[in-house]
Amino acid sequence: MKMEDGVGAVLSSIRRTLDTNLVDFRAQGSAEAAFALLRGKVEAIGIFVLLMGNLGSYHTAIDVAAFRGFALADPIAPFIVINDQDAISAWSFTLLHELAHLWLGATGVSGAIAEGRMERFCSDVASSFLLPGDELAAVGVDRGTDLDTAAHRISAFAEDRLLSRSLVAYRLFRADHLSRDQWQHLLDRFRAEWLEQRALRRARDREQHGGPSYYVLRRHRLGSALLHFVARNLAEGTLTPTKAGKVLGVKPRRVYPLLAGARFAGGQAA
Repeated sequence: MKMEDGVGAVLSSIRRTLDTNLVDFRAQGSAEAAFALLRGKVEAIGIFVLLMGNLGSYHTAIDVAAFRGFALADPIAPFIVINDQDAISAWSFTLLHELAHLWLGATGVSGAIAEGRMERFCSDVASSFLLPGDELAAVGVDRGTDLDTAAHRISAFAEDRLLSRSLVAYRLFRADHLSRDQWQHLLDRFRAEWLEQRALRRARDREQHGGPSYYVLRRHRLGSALLHFVARNLAEGTLTPTKAGKVLGVKPRRVYPLLAGARFAGGQAA
């Protein structure tokens, strides 16, 4: 499609193709489960969705200010990559933003702030998917609302709908319920609060020495579509373990253990 088709037309096409709606999304119970639902729908139509936020270790983590996500609009193997250093509640928005890029046939890298006509267009498609305009009045925020009250109301509204606070603030700004200054102040505030919370969680995790295993994390980041592709081609002899390791970003000896616990469409294991 083209930007000239309009946000509404592109949004309608995406909804029809994914065959999902907000009722299903909000019924998932958590932002992570809601993202998993969307990810499964996107992968089911032939798009690979990866979670990657570093260059191989946590020492090389890439801040969301550099990239929140990117899309590779290849006609045979379209990819969406989401920076998993971002808040989980923001992943669904980024997924849909990059999906809009693919709908336009446009490879692109998206940062923390939408800059440029195409970036704003894709953000409008994604945010309209997750938060229709007729719900904005229910937030109870406008240009006359003080920032503390606005932050509190946006937070409660976003949590109830499994959305990021930044997305709600963006929709309010685009609908002229907030000025640019108000929007920027709220973004800075939400970002600072999230960074503080993330630091506390990481410190707690280090103390407990807990968390998922290497293989569980790797499967989650790679996604079932890519894992299934590799498993199928290994079984058919099209890929060697060495080449499969390059595709999956692991050593050849780790390919089969990684695939052994993977679950694909229909719930079956590799």
